[in-house]
Amino acid sequence: MRNHSGHDQTNHAAHGAHSAHAAHAAHGAHAAHGGARPGGLSVAEDGYTLELDSTILTAGVQPVSFRVIGPDGQAVTEFQPEHEKELHFIAVRRDTAGFQHVHPVRDEKGTWSVELTLEPGDWRFFADVHPVGHDGTLTLGIDAAVAGAYDPRPLPEVTGIAQVGEYTVALDGELLPGEASELTLTVSRNAQPVTDLQPYLAAYGHLVALRVGDLGYLHVHPEGAPGDGTTAPGPEIAFMAVAPSAGTYRLYLDFQHGDVVRTAEFTVRTTATTSRSDRAAQAAPEHASHHHGHHAHH
Repeated sequence: MRNHSGHDQTNHAAHGAHSAHAAHAAHGAHAAHGGARPGGLSVAEDGYTLELDSTILTAGVQPVSFRVIGPDGQAVTEFQPEHEKELHFIAVRRDTAGFQHVHPVRDEKGTWSVELTLEPGDWRFFADVHPVGHDGTLTLGIDAAVAGAYDPRPLPEVTGIAQVGEYTVALDGELLPGEASELTLTVSRNAQPVTDLQPYLAAYGHLVALRVGDLGYLHVHPEGAPGDGTTAPGPEIAFMAVAPSAGTYRLYLDFQHGDVVRTAEFTVRTTATTSRSDRAAQAAPEHASHHHGHHAHH
């Protein structure tokens, strides 16, 4: 996924002593992270275009179909799977409500189909794909309009706690503009830590970050993987992320427990790196020169 870890290669090399970063190198196709540039701001990239059958839709549970058109003008029919799927599809209303991360089905002609739950308003759809023959993952985005009386929702308040039924998810860490940092999400159920999260798409959690204002898209993934011998199935899920700019972001965590995938939502604002550096220096003056090296793995 584009920007799924977000750390630039200079910092990456500086942390080479960490075993977790060795695991990153083993990701192969994920080694080239593409920096902090957000995806999904364009309907076309590198000759590939996202094409919806219809950009005007009806409210309710509705079928949506689309194609990824290649540089030759034909629908792409061969994709390199990423995290167990050929394509990850994200739908969200422009006011950041209604988030859905789904996996459409493709026919032999290259048309993808999926059902979405849609409320009236302006929506943004993202397709995260790695076409065979292309050198990496693309995130293409397109707008769609859902007819009906639009009731926009205010942006939820900034919070480090999300409640999803019986589950509470706590967010720890700071999202930094232009700098990789660790975000840790801790899952509990009825005040008890969840220590048996189930693998979902080859991970214990998936985190999507959207920049409020233009919905610039970052698809981040956790440190480690199920079955690697070191990554515990909860209660903590750690991610590396980098914000492409200062601003406000919406975070959506998908996690699976009890055979059900749930989504926890957060609103966060970036923290200035200078104030963070000052705090680190005050907390440990003797290590002030090393504060940057400590943010990735504790």
